Amino acid sequence: MSDKPASTAQRVRTRFAPSPTGFIHLGNIRSALYPWAFARSQKGDFILRIEDTDLERSTQAAVDVIIEGMAWLGLDHDEGPFYQMQRMDRYKEVLAQLQAAGHVYPCYMSVAELDALRERQMAAKQKPRYDGTWRPEPGKTLPPVPEGVQPVLRFRNPLDGVVAWDDKVKGRIEIANAELDDLVIARPDGTPTYNFCVVVDDIDMAITHVIRGDDHVNNTPRQINIFRALAQEPPVYAHLPTVLNEQGEKMSKRNGAKPVTQYRDEGFLPDAMVNYLARLGWSHGDDEIFSRQQFLDWFNLDHLGRSAAQFDEAKLRWVNAQHLKAMDDAALAELVAAVLQQRGVEPDDRLPAICGLFKDRCETTHMLADWAQAFYTEVHPKPEDLAAHVTDAVKPALATLAAHLEQVAAWDKASIAAAIKQTLAEHGLKMPQLAMPVRVLVMGTPQTPSLDAVLALQKTKKVLGSLRSH
Repeated sequence: MSDKPASTAQRVRTRFAPSPTGFIHLGNIRSALYPWAFARSQKGDFILRIEDTDLERSTQAAVDVIIEGMAWLGLDHDEGPFYQMQRMDRYKEVLAQLQAAGHVYPCYMSVAELDALRERQMAAKQKPRYDGTWRPEPGKTLPPVPEGVQPVLRFRNPLDGVVAWDDKVKGRIEIANAELDDLVIARPDGTPTYNFCVVVDDIDMAITHVIRGDDHVNNTPRQINIFRALAQEPPVYAHLPTVLNEQGEKMSKRNGAKPVTQYRDEGFLPDAMVNYLARLGWSHGDDEIFSRQQFLDWFNLDHLGRSAAQFDEAKLRWVNAQHLKAMDDAALAELVAAVLQQRGVEPDDRLPAICGLFKDRCETTHMLADWAQAFYTEVHPKPEDLAAHVTDAVKPALATLAAHLEQVAAWDKASIAAAIKQTLAEHGLKMPQLAMPVRVLVMGTPQTPSLDAVLALQKTKKVLGSLRSH
């Protein structure tokens, strides 16, 4: 089956419809990434819908994290956010239509009666399900309506035939209608239930493709039957396999998953996150690292994976490091400046060059900010590094280097390199014997990029003060 909906003239419209009942993690956000990417790749529309009918568990804080996380990742929506709780009048209007057409009926079976029915069925090794007691049929006499009981409304599911669809991930799926009981689509207080609201929303929003987690596969046949009862063609479905955590369990808050926004706060790049998430269930040959634009140029529903993807923090860090390396120094400096400012450190115009020098050895903007901070604040070398490298034997050479550096005509890489070379020759030292103590004193660590490049970006006064401090 093609990616295109039945009518070729129809514009592609996808949606992300999270429930704000807990913070959004990477497993959830991947269910936003693919419909967003498909809409963008097909020049279609991407709609954000908040399914907030679970009043007890839905919170505004969870809604904020969804919107904030998507904005950070650049998953922009064309319409919405729409809130289901604001659409209640519309749902009730459609419920009334279905009831008038005979697709819905009131059911007065109490919770206690339902529980007793389930227990009897399970004892008889049958699948627990509603038995149609209140389903009107020609020639059937219904039980007397109990007094003072508000009924639920049930959808009259077809009794025979099959519900089938060609899933873009799972292939052909067929479910016998005999397997499905009559779904409750409105509670006793009249509020409609999830499966019903989803269908009305998808119809009203003209959704052509539903790309969502495979925990919804069981809902799909019920939803298709409601579409048909409303004389509407269901959308194209693609059910994505679960994202597992590093322990191989389903990713969830309970299993230690972090909110998406925490990755932002830890110094990950949005384009790297999109790159990493895209590969958790989709591939383009063996390409591991790609830009957002390449992803959109390549993305289609035919290369979605069928098996569960496993999150790997080390791989995510590697992907982030590749994007960091490839990033323009000035753009990177803006991100690092924000991190430094949060720490109360005010950077200057040296920052782009500092980022350029150190970005190859960093996985996140926070690691880059750690290096940059050494150019703007006092460093405090570890006592063990001082003891190992700043020895009495090397101190005369450090004094000589300070004297030569004080005399350089220009504070640049070439002049500094010449002063270092002269000092090495005068004291009969090899480069590491001098470079490591200088690094410890100036940068607080014995390992840095090329010494002349590092010193050239430091302030003269700071370098001389550090060399003469021991």
